[in-house]
Amino acid sequence: MDAITLLKDDHRTVEKLFKRLEKAGDHAYAEKRQIADRICEELSKHAAIEEMLFYPVTRATVPDTEDIVLESLEEHHIVKWVLSEIDDLDPHDERFDAKVTVLIENVRHHVKEEEEEYFPQVREELGRKALTELGDAMVEAKKTAPTHPHPRSPDTPPGNVVAGTAAGVVDKVTDTVSGLAQGSVAVAQDVIARVTGAKPKTKAPKGTTVARSTARKVRSGVEDAADKAGKATAKAKRTGKATTTSATNKAKATAKAAKSGAKGTATSATKGASRTATAAKRSAKATGTTAKRSARTTKATAKRAATTTRKAAASR
Repeated sequence: MDAITLLKDDHRTVEKLFKRLEKAGDHAYAEKRQIADRICEELSKHAAIEEMLFYPVTRATVPDTEDIVLESLEEHHIVKWVLSEIDDLDPHDERFDAKVTVLIENVRHHVKEEEEEYFPQVREELGRKALTELGDAMVEAKKTAPTHPHPRSPDTPPGNVVAGTAAGVVDKVTDTVSGLAQGSVAVAQDVIARVTGAKPKTKAPKGTTVARSTARKVRSGVEDAADKAGKATAKAKRTGKATTTSATNKAKATAKAAKSGAKGTATSATKGASRTATAAKRSAKATGTTAKRSARTTKATAKRAATTTRKAAASR
């Protein structure tokens, strides 16, 4: 999945929850608690995949994004603190609605900056293929992302990857947590390597058999997703190339036929013009001959008439 499309879908989901919470009645405490819990879960997972993968990858590959990444991390920090307070606050508390309002305003400001400034810059630089690979990794990371805010946890790699993964699977055994953490770090390294064109790091996972196995599964799962996306892209390219070739051949055939037709028309026109000129020349020659004969006849007739007139005058 395209990374930016994934994040925008998250934005739309959270905005719908915001509107539901804003429309809830003053005394709809149970409804407010339910919606607030959903908001905490959605924003926690969303922030985690941005901090674990989207921010570090784009910061490493897209020029002039360091400032906006750092600002986004600070905005996340503020939002997570407010979320953590809302997460523990009873909707009956007089501060509950006020905290929700502050949260909504901050998130909407953050979303606007990302979608209008940050995302277009990333899309222009990375392109569809890299964003698809990044998105596939983010989908995998989201499966183990924390569902509650952890404002005291690190928000940059590698600390945030380990902490975020551990927080998302606190009910799993230690070995599995270790494997997931190592696998997620490897995923982030792989994605950055693919986007930058660098050689991927192949550091082997550590720990028990369970930990190593889990790490390899996490990494291979993302690689499989990336391979599928790559094959789909290649197939689309082949289809597009075949279509382009067919269209080009048809265009060449049409042009050749048009050229042949134009040549035939030009030849016919030339021959027609030649015949017309010959006929005109013959006609003119015939007309000239006739005129000469007529002139000689007229002259002879006039001469005979003059002779006759002189003879008549002399005989008188």
